[in-house]
Amino acid sequence: MTTSTYTVVGMTCGHCVSSVREEVGRIDGVTQVDVNLASGAVDVTSDAPLTDDTVRAAVEEAGYQLAGS
Repeated sequence: MTTSTYTVVGMTCGHCVSSVREEVGRIDGVTQVDVNLASGAVDVTSDAPLTDDTVRAAVEEAGYQLAGS
């Protein structure tokens, strides 16, 4: 298991959190997604390390961006 933390920008409400959690949770191997609305932090636990591009694509599918993207 590995856990990585990303920062997502643009989230403003609980629906935003749900959208990000759902899209990131669809990535193969992801076992848990914890989203902190106030800080924008997204902790992703997976069976194996994920590439930033994979997570970025899922976050963008939800309608948001990774910080620094």
